[in-house]
Amino acid sequence: MFSKFKELFSSENLLDSAFKTTLTMMEFDQNMFDAARKTLRESDSDELPFDIRKTDRKINKFERQVRRQVMTHLTIAGTHNLAPGMALISIVIDVERIGDYTKNIVDLASMHKKRLSGGKHEGMLKEIEETNEEAFAKVIRILKTQDKSLAREVMQVEVETGKKVEAIIASIVAGKDKSLDTADAVTLSMYARFLKRINAHLTNIASSIVNPFPRIGFREKKKPKKS
Repeated sequence: MFSKFKELFSSENLLDSAFKTTLTMMEFDQNMFDAARKTLRESDSDELPFDIRKTDRKINKFERQVRRQVMTHLTIAGTHNLAPGMALISIVIDVERIGDYTKNIVDLASMHKKRLSGGKHEGMLKEIEETNEEAFAKVIRILKTQDKSLAREVMQVEVETGKKVEAIIASIVAGKDKSLDTADAVTLSMYARFLKRINAHLTNIASSIVNPFPRIGFREKKKPKKS
């Protein structure tokens, strides 16, 4: 009986532990994205400051750990803290997907040996990159502080970021930038799309602070105006 009481007592810390693990995963993602971007965009080699694939495997391991911790807590403590537990499971899925997209960027860098230029799209491409860099920092802060206003800031730029990416891809497909050779055009198109997907997953995480569980990953539902 004592072991059961001890197990129940310990379970109260499982969600907190799962949350801290999720923050660690986000910080790993941020470092991975920064390294992947610099390798593709600022270097003529595919050398990386650390083993991104090994870090990604750690993220995958952490995702399973969070799932186990949440499941154990809910099994022992019942439905207490059900909503935050389910939200954490949703968040770590997005975190894991971000890691996958950073690996995709590393794969591009390994195939495209020279630094990637955006050509006539360079200015817009940098804007998208900066938006993602800012979103990483904001999302980590959002998770730590539960700042809904900051979460809404991240959510509000997703549509505009998507439009910029699609504009770049549409221009490339139409052959409007003659300075891009085939390798540059293909790599730039794929890179832009990966940036868009990373931004979407960051937005999903931010939405978990604003929206109830069923609406995580969707726009915030506006309250009807009082007549």
